[in-house]
Amino acid sequence: MSSTSSPATTASPSPSAAPPADAAPGAPRLRTRRRQHSPGRPRRSVLLTVLTGLVLVYTLVPLVWLLISATKTQQGLADSSGLWFADEFALWDNISQTFTYNDGIFTRWLLNTLLYVVLGAGGATFLAILGGYALAKFDFPGKRGVFAVVIGAVAVPGTALAVPTFLMFSKMGLTDTPWAVIIPSLVSPFGLYLMWVFATEAIPTELLEAARIDGAGEVRTFFQVALPLLAPGIVTVLLFTTVATWNNYFLPLIMLKDPDWYPLTLGLSAWNSQAETIGGDVIFNLVITGSLLTIVPLIVAFLLLQKYWQSGLAAGSVKE
Repeated sequence: MSSTSSPATTASPSPSAAPPADAAPGAPRLRTRRRQHSPGRPRRSVLLTVLTGLVLVYTLVPLVWLLISATKTQQGLADSSGLWFADEFALWDNISQTFTYNDGIFTRWLLNTLLYVVLGAGGATFLAILGGYALAKFDFPGKRGVFAVVIGAVAVPGTALAVPTFLMFSKMGLTDTPWAVIIPSLVSPFGLYLMWVFATEAIPTELLEAARIDGAGEVRTFFQVALPLLAPGIVTVLLFTTVATWNNYFLPLIMLKDPDWYPLTLGLSAWNSQAETIGGDVIFNLVITGSLLTIVPLIVAFLLLQKYWQSGLAAGSVKE
């Protein structure tokens, strides 16, 4: 009886293994595996880097021009290059003249803008919080219709509603008053939609039900349970509404006639138009300096609240 022996099994070499040191010179090399992309290391893209650099230049060049031009006198603006300083550094003198020109009207415009932002943007943010929370966590008849109206309102530009709003406010006798700017600013369809989406993902329904079982009313549940969870979304909506109200130009242009109620955007435009009138002062240096002072609060707000509004924009992008 002949005994059968099983053939010897040899382990196949790994594709990534290197050839042995004593291999013959003519022996074929083993194919090595390509290096896999590590999830922890981002991929490098030359095209994306170039495009990002172009966008960065496109964004920063106007700011650099504004900062450099604010250091020049009226004569220096005409005699020097746009992207380089003049012989005379006049930034502090320009700032002083901006606040003292025409009996300090720039300070009045700044206070008007703050008033419109606090009441208009603040009120729009509060209404967006209430509406977004209600649409996200309550079921009621006509909810789909409200959703369609909100989406349609987001698609309509604000300039298309400016003239009908003016006609309505003129019938009510509210034109040439601060309410003609504040009341339309209270409506923010995009802010409402953003808070709706954010509240849907940020507030667990089980947490609200637990608070109601413990005896908390709807008002207490909203302010003590839901509102802290909505903080990133609130900051994001507040920044968007603040920028929209701060830079609002067309609505105050058709609503206001009294310069004492002008916001900064309309006031600086009026200063810029003085050069086109007979006998008007040419104060382009003050217009540029005022524009620089106008954007400083927005830049500071974005830098201080950056971590909040970035997390608010990313809300709902990842499904758990």
